[in-house]
Amino acid sequence: MQDFSPGTFFSLEGWLHARIFAAGQPAWSALGAQLATYLDAWEDWSIQINLPEGVHILGSRVHIAEGCHIEPGAVIIGPAIIGANAQIRTGAYVRQHVILGEGSLVGAHTEVKGAILFPGAKAPHQAYVGDSILGRDVNLGAGTILSNVKNVGREVTMRIGGEVIHTGLRKFGAILGDGVKTGCNTVLNPGVLLGPGSITYPNATLRGGFYPPRTIIKVRQTQQTIELDSLRLT
Repeated sequence: MQDFSPGTFFSLEGWLHARIFAAGQPAWSALGAQLATYLDAWEDWSIQINLPEGVHILGSRVHIAEGCHIEPGAVIIGPAIIGANAQIRTGAYVRQHVILGEGSLVGAHTEVKGAILFPGAKAPHQAYVGDSILGRDVNLGAGTILSNVKNVGREVTMRIGGEVIHTGLRKFGAILGDGVKTGCNTVLNPGVLLGPGSITYPNATLRGGFYPPRTIIKVRQTQQTIELDSLRLT
């Protein structure tokens, strides 16, 4: 059986929040109720920077560490932990039950909800990251969508090697291992597991399932080029 433990996807060494992952459990077990429980136990809800005018903090359970850069127009709803030197840009929406690791980035008009970003993970431009985990130094191309709910509203499951894997989660987006990069406008449907170092072409749409480390998911388009003067316009 394929190993879906956190070590398959991430380097946990030296990370402040590594204990959110329970021993012997798959990586996605850190989401949902486990993430909420972890945040409930967090005690340091201090804001250690001077926030510029126009940053909206909703709720009392927001921790912002030293060195963070948060631009006017960003909205942060607690509970949320923002690690040292993270960036949150104009129009970003950090919407409850979020951990942003050191040096991570939530870009302009990007929404992050119920998610964990490891140190250096980046969702720079108009992305949606729902109930997902981004490993170290992940980079999402502009417009990347991590969809987290099936239209039928059922538990997110995955069929891998003829076996149906039950996640126990109705809301679950994707697990992106360390160093994953997505092309612009990539759509990851619920239950995508991308191994470390994997890459998607722009406009790729992935079904739920496991993609081994250093996989390239390609999209081939058939294009036709026609000289305008050769067309008969009526």
